Amino acid sequence: MGLACDVVRAGEAGRRRPLRSVLAASTVLAASTAWGAAVAAPDAAAGPPTVEEVVITAQKRAENLQQVPVAVSALSGAQLARQRVTTLDQIASFAPSLHLQSPAGDDQPVFALRGISMTDYSANQNGPVATYFDEVYKGASTLLGPAMYDLERVEVLRGPQGTLYGKNTTGGAVNIISKKPVFENGGDITVGYGNYNHWQAQGAANLALSDKLATRFAFTAERADGWLTDALPGKPKLSGLSSYAGRLSILARPTDNSEFILRVSSSLENPQTSGVKAEPTDSLGIGGATYGAFGMPGYFPAGLGKYQVQNDKVGKRLQRTWSASLTGNIQLPDHLTLTSITSWDWGKSFFPDDTDGSPLQALHIDYDARARQVTQDLRLTSDFSGPFNFILGAYYSRETIRNGTTMSFFTDIDYNGDGAINTQDCLDNFFIACKFANSFRQVKTSYALYSDLKYALGDHLTLRGGLRYTHDRGRLIGYSSEMQDVAGNALATLITPADVAANGVDRFTRSNVSGKLGLDYKSDGGQLYYVSVSRGYRGNAFNAQGFFDPSEVTLVRPETLTDVETGAKLQLLDRRVILNLSAFYYDYRNMQFLDVENALQKLVNVPKAQVYGGEVELIARPTAALNLRAGLGLLHSEIQEGELLGENLRGHQLANSPHVSLTLGADWTLAELNAGEVSLHADAVVTSRQYFDVFNNAPQSQRTYGLLNGSLNFQSADHRWGASVWGKNLLDEFYYTYRLDIPTTEENYQHPGMPRTFGATVSYSF
Repeated sequence: MGLACDVVRAGEAGRRRPLRSVLAASTVLAASTAWGAAVAAPDAAAGPPTVEEVVITAQKRAENLQQVPVAVSALSGAQLARQRVTTLDQIASFAPSLHLQSPAGDDQPVFALRGISMTDYSANQNGPVATYFDEVYKGASTLLGPAMYDLERVEVLRGPQGTLYGKNTTGGAVNIISKKPVFENGGDITVGYGNYNHWQAQGAANLALSDKLATRFAFTAERADGWLTDALPGKPKLSGLSSYAGRLSILARPTDNSEFILRVSSSLENPQTSGVKAEPTDSLGIGGATYGAFGMPGYFPAGLGKYQVQNDKVGKRLQRTWSASLTGNIQLPDHLTLTSITSWDWGKSFFPDDTDGSPLQALHIDYDARARQVTQDLRLTSDFSGPFNFILGAYYSRETIRNGTTMSFFTDIDYNGDGAINTQDCLDNFFIACKFANSFRQVKTSYALYSDLKYALGDHLTLRGGLRYTHDRGRLIGYSSEMQDVAGNALATLITPADVAANGVDRFTRSNVSGKLGLDYKSDGGQLYYVSVSRGYRGNAFNAQGFFDPSEVTLVRPETLTDVETGAKLQLLDRRVILNLSAFYYDYRNMQFLDVENALQKLVNVPKAQVYGGEVELIARPTAALNLRAGLGLLHSEIQEGELLGENLRGHQLANSPHVSLTLGADWTLAELNAGEVSLHADAVVTSRQYFDVFNNAPQSQRTYGLLNGSLNFQSADHRWGASVWGKNLLDEFYYTYRLDIPTTEENYQHPGMPRTFGATVSYSF
């Protein structure tokens, strides 16, 4: 009943423009169904079409998606290309209950899955929705470069992954799997151009060096002018694109029973920084309470269009990554396989941010980070013909992060009125015309033993279970903060490593046992029904946002999440329809939140919340020419115990957890000609009102909105040439990907989502 009411409220919240977006998307997709059915009639004699089978490795085995008793969504590389999913933030377009925030811009997404997310976006934090590239865990955001190119598929696992993945996956996991080399010569290249002077090129070349050795090189390059106009004189366009990445993969099969893949990749992103569209939350304007005391006006954005800003602090954002991994699979006697995955990652990032979003200098922040990670995963997998099978593994990771943040406050105010803004202004007041810079090194080490077991109780019933023992250690080294003048000269040390050590928050050691127990039933007709109880764990965290007082440097307890879940995976109408259902209840404990009060920022635990809901995923192929996809996510989240900023949060909704999310997609063949095939793709995403923080205030929320995308495609008969005309956000819906209340400057800090974009691509395979 509660969820039904939430659906109605969400529909009402959107009002006129969002509902037009929803209706337009539904109308286009409905029309596509009718048209596709009409043109497909001649194919009826070829036999009934079926939905294509999808093989995934979500449970560390190659399995048919419909035989895996887990709530998981998957898209193949071809489907990702049709939907133009080219960046991490666009993954949310196909997986129900997956959403994102973009606190640092669209190219730095923070995922939320079934309402499980994080509010501290510091570079040293590991999110509860883990990201894996070719089975390698990428904990720090600094290690995430462009990766959505030359892919085999993407998998989104919903719910805590307490056994096979385990590390920090209370919310779920996003698995990105690249194409591996094959023993043949060939390749492909795609080039494109779009509005905002958007140039793009992607390609791959595969070479068989022998019958035992093959290599594949893939790359992507993308440049675009910014779509946010900085209205201040002489300022560049903001929120542009400038990204380059390459991946070399080498496949070796020295024997019939062994296979090794070495992957080496690098990336560089260096665009103009993301623009900030701020609005005042006070009648005096942004920074008005402080500026007014000196006879200066606060800032009011006036005469600006929806994609215009006035940011005085602009600059290039930098993100650089290098990575290498070696995956080995050796088939042992007695139907056993030994798998080893060894990885090394390095990355650095720098983000300049005009945090006040104005021509003033009320608040500017620079974020600087470097990260290095080494991991080793070793597992033994059985493939017995009998009722019992297992996966046993051991895992090790070591992550080192160097983090530094510099905040500048009101550096355009001459506090003492002597005609110059200098050292004395800062010394006279300890805030205005001051900078505050902190830095530290964080080292986290994790060891784990894990198991995943299954036992067939008969022809239909299978009992599943698993445990993971994790031992984590962490150290905070050299944490210091200093006050500086406007020129960056040190004036005073505010926090020292000795202060942090004296408070006992410079290290931790923690052990945890997480796991899963489930039962699934498979009918004679291939239908799968399952129920499970699982528990996930997200480790201790250090606060990176301490600047003024040692009490800000806090160490919080781990998060835990217990999930009770049931679901069904149904193949209907001779596999012309796939229907997957899931329902869940979460008991969520010790959520990690950043509490900000009187400029002091402390990382704290919020004791308890509950989340429940469900998803429906439908894939249908009514004719040989038509494929349809739909996903519906229903979600209710509620904090049951907790306090932030002195406010009791009981009854509040979790951040980034809309009650309703809907995804729609259609692919259909319009004509099959001698020259080739003409097809049309359309997809839509509709999201009900969501809050970007746990205080649930309307100014920090995004109303219901919908996005419609599409493309018209041609593929030559010999599958060598292809061309596409595409568009995203075709209705030019204006929406926000992040909004935050900053009391210090009396503003709403905001990042808008991308406007309408369109373009064309040409591809060639050889």
